[in-house]
Amino acid sequence: MIKPDFNLVTDPWIKVTDSQSNKEKLVSMADLFKNAQNYRALAGEMHAQDLAILRAPLLAILTTVFSRFDAAGEAYDWLNVDEETWTASLADDEVDIDDVQEILLETWENIYQDGKFPDKVVEYLDKYKDGFNLFGENAFYQVSSDVYDRMVPTKNKLSTGTGKVAVRQINRSISESGNSPSIFSPKTSLAKDEITLPEFVRWLITYQNFAEVGGNVPKIKKAGSGDSGWLYNIDPVIVKGENLFETLMFNLVLRPEDEDEILQHPYWEADKITYFSKRVDNLPPNNIAELYTNVAKMMYIAWKDDKPTIYVAKLTKPDTTNAFIEPMTTWNYNQKEGSYYPRVKQKERLSRRMWRNFGFYIKSSDDGDHEPGIVRWIDKLKENDILPEDMLVNLETINFVKADTKNQAPYFEVYDNMSINVGVLFDRNQATFWPKKIEDTVTMTQKVGDDFWRFARNLGELRGLKDAPLTDFANKLSAEFYDQLNEPFNNWLASLRIGPEPDDEIMRWKQILKKEVAKSGSRVLQSATPKDIVGRRNQETKEVTNIFVLYNRMQYFVRKDLE
Repeated sequence: MIKPDFNLVTDPWIKVTDSQSNKEKLVSMADLFKNAQNYRALAGEMHAQDLAILRAPLLAILTTVFSRFDAAGEAYDWLNVDEETWTASLADDEVDIDDVQEILLETWENIYQDGKFPDKVVEYLDKYKDGFNLFGENAFYQVSSDVYDRMVPTKNKLSTGTGKVAVRQINRSISESGNSPSIFSPKTSLAKDEITLPEFVRWLITYQNFAEVGGNVPKIKKAGSGDSGWLYNIDPVIVKGENLFETLMFNLVLRPEDEDEILQHPYWEADKITYFSKRVDNLPPNNIAELYTNVAKMMYIAWKDDKPTIYVAKLTKPDTTNAFIEPMTTWNYNQKEGSYYPRVKQKERLSRRMWRNFGFYIKSSDDGDHEPGIVRWIDKLKENDILPEDMLVNLETINFVKADTKNQAPYFEVYDNMSINVGVLFDRNQATFWPKKIEDTVTMTQKVGDDFWRFARNLGELRGLKDAPLTDFANKLSAEFYDQLNEPFNNWLASLRIGPEPDDEIMRWKQILKKEVAKSGSRVLQSATPKDIVGRRNQETKEVTNIFVLYNRMQYFVRKDLE
């Protein structure tokens, strides 16, 4: 019998878009790291899948390699690197963290200037090829049957048949449980558990980042509340480059804040008993490689006739309080506790675009807000004159919103982006200080949005609507108004540069905004009913209120807000 083999290092499984042909192709990890500069972007089934793969294994590999070796492939002086495994330990009890940060920044710059990844990355992959095989005792993102049985209670051992999940449950384009069929699945019922090996690998990685709480599957011994996946519990933001090499580089944060963050421990290097014994506790990882490869479930996969039977066990959910090791999230500050927590996207805020939350991403005051680490990293690169002065920073947010169910299965994928000139984004000039001016412009724009919402609500009242139908009507027209604003505001934001007078640029946006208000208002007026036009007379004041009166009232408040 031929032993099954599918290795992520050498077998094609990652979907990318080729820059020259603009066509999708499947590549192996070795191919990707050799030719990242020739690929435009990851091109998986969903943005959330691309995000998961970007972090792990891709960025986890790069972080591990370049935290141990410089761009020339030489090990750093502060480390003892094992010749066989390339694992590292600190050479001295004390390390000068400033020196470490300076040298790592130099490594980053040398790779960036070279425009491609050095051979050391693929050499590292060859060292750990066994851990990147989908099959075998050390299978990728899995444990052996012995480890699984050792970590779960006796009543949940593999022989009992508990803990099974179907392929359709790890495929996030289906996200179906055993009890709840997915209405909007792209596959028919019979095909939902059919999958190719490359596709299976992509969804396996996605599932370990965006799992549900777990349903009727066991926990490992002594585990606490079930982990639904690290990415599921943050508000991810990344920086998108012109090609895949740039995207990987911009998100490669080589900046440990203290000694504890220097050594990297990705999942495939770990002893599985040790790793899962630690996952009983709720302590978050203290290094980026371990964070990015943090699995949501312990998993064992049995294969028969090329079909997988998947067994999973729940792990303790890590505590995300003040977990600043995570560079790719926005933060919420709990004033009462004095702590920061990653923001989590809510269903009610699905239509709210990135630019309306500008202050989440860019610090515009000294009010204690904490910027995403990835934004601070780009700021550091700019501060050291590593990035082009005219570069546009393309920020993207990608996530799943959880369903309001006990299982918390994925409900909706969120994707958005905004671009802004690097000089404008990190303007330090007190006379201009663009971040604050942009935040104020967003606030002003949302005041105008409030004016439009009140116009819509008043129109709903004129039509006799009450309670929930009235609110739904106003919210619907308001959402349409903001949908109309998204493109012009993002275009205005991307056009800003250091040099032109900020007040002139803000006035330019005000003129655009006035036109958009008039356009939206005109659309509502054109749909007016005879009852809207006749209006309603107040019996006491004898004043008539109709749709034109409401529109003129809105325009009055808009003019005041724009003054």
